[in-house]
Amino acid sequence: MLADLANSWSLVVPLASTVVLALAGVVARRCAAASSAWSVGRSATAVAAFVAVLATVIFIADGAASGAFVRLDALTVLMLGLIALVGWVVVRFSATYLAGDPHEQRYAARMLMTLAAVSLVVVANNLLVLVVAWAAASFALHGLLTFFGDRPVAVAVAHKKFLLARVADACMVGATVLFATSFDTLRIDEIAARAASDPLPTAGRLAIALVAAAALLKCAQLPFHGWLIQVMEAPTPVSALLHAGVVNLGGFVLLRFAPVVDRAVETRTLLVAAGVTTAVVASLVMTTRVSVKVSLAWSTCAQMGFMLMQCGIGLWEMALLHLLAHSLYKAHAFLGAGGTVRRTQRLQLHSRPSPPTLAALVVGTITAVAGTVAVTLAWGALPGTSSLSSAVWVLLVIVALAIVPLVVPKHGRLRAASLVRALAVPVAYLALHEVFAELVPAGPDAPRALLGIVVIAAVGLFVVQSASQLSPHGPVMSRLRPWLYAGLFLDDAFTRLAFAVWPPPLPDERPALLPQPRAVPIVSTMKPSAVRPPEPSVLAASTGSTGREAS
Repeated sequence: MLADLANSWSLVVPLASTVVLALAGVVARRCAAASSAWSVGRSATAVAAFVAVLATVIFIADGAASGAFVRLDALTVLMLGLIALVGWVVVRFSATYLAGDPHEQRYAARMLMTLAAVSLVVVANNLLVLVVAWAAASFALHGLLTFFGDRPVAVAVAHKKFLLARVADACMVGATVLFATSFDTLRIDEIAARAASDPLPTAGRLAIALVAAAALLKCAQLPFHGWLIQVMEAPTPVSALLHAGVVNLGGFVLLRFAPVVDRAVETRTLLVAAGVTTAVVASLVMTTRVSVKVSLAWSTCAQMGFMLMQCGIGLWEMALLHLLAHSLYKAHAFLGAGGTVRRTQRLQLHSRPSPPTLAALVVGTITAVAGTVAVTLAWGALPGTSSLSSAVWVLLVIVALAIVPLVVPKHGRLRAASLVRALAVPVAYLALHEVFAELVPAGPDAPRALLGIVVIAAVGLFVVQSASQLSPHGPVMSRLRPWLYAGLFLDDAFTRLAFAVWPPPLPDERPALLPQPRAVPIVSTMKPSAVRPPEPSVLAASTGSTGREAS
């Protein structure tokens, strides 16, 4: 590895981000004062941001470079920039959020270690290094999820995520063995190149299916989504950190193996089926939520499904765009969750708008679809624009349905400003498609059956959401809403099965920070045998599955 780096100094720069963050994590853990630990964290993330900029300059000047262990390309520099930016913001936010906590140094160290491990996944060009780094990111994140180790729900949820992560790691180990057997190399770029030019052997097909399975597990796809929904027991900055390339890291790994996925129709089918199902169900469940953070978690679950579906139909450039945009948006949304609660409370003081009529909804749908088609045809007539594949047209159908609420006539008329804002969405979508197509080439069109599944699912979701708006208390929604509120009870069944196989550990016994009255028994005076992990029904109640939501 050292000889490889010595021959190409351009590969040293992206690796420096991992080294700086890892060393900062060690130093932060040993700091005597919390202020010193946070200073180390801020400095390390600032250096990581500088490294990302420097790597971008090197990539623009010299082009892509790859060695036996490290890789520098457009995907590397974009992800390094995302990790550094979100990490820097989250570290600064955490310093204020956790001010006064006796374990700040430990929290800062684990956060920096998580960022270091994710950075190593991003720059890795060796499959074994990628597997080890991805597992290390999971272990470091586990320490953050159990930061409040005296909370039974936090311990149980982190344990459930730990089990799923270990199954995903086993899938990646199996994929590593199969890839090494099929291609006689562990270099990711060589595996992708050979898969693009030669027929994919059976062992290679099984290997990429295992990689897809690991991505589904770590991206919290149904029915393995419960940990992401219930992880609200962790500090809020941890929820934001999840979007700095942690929960969406499965999409990045699939992007690395894009040529292999394109040649395995069974893997594409798995990604489309699981991604579409998760996106539809999670989108519907999200509308029943009251808690802001829980609603955001369900939104993340749906967005991860949409991203994996894009990978399945070969729109790799749009999957990358989705990964970056969703990471920035959702990290900001979690850090601003408190402000969202206050704005929602103010809006509740005003009268709620009346639901749209059926005629207004039909007019809005026709307007959105016709406007999107017109914009797309006009875009295709522009000189220098590339022809659109069938998969892009499918996503434009989804875009058209998504902008319907913007163009539904209110008070019997359609405002021109609303129409302009709505049509700006497909214009921006097409423009970004052109930009990212230069960075990540699209794959071959997916089979028409897979594209048909996506269209049917999108239209079905639109019909159900429209029905809930037109008749929120009708017989159909009255019967469907309890099931949606409970998440179709999928997580309850999985939690019981997982805890039967491996019960969660007991929560920690931490001394109370404030003195307690003698007459009131506290948890810290109880025997370990008196503290029991929560039942699945308690986990469900903490996120509103079968009881009231935790705000």
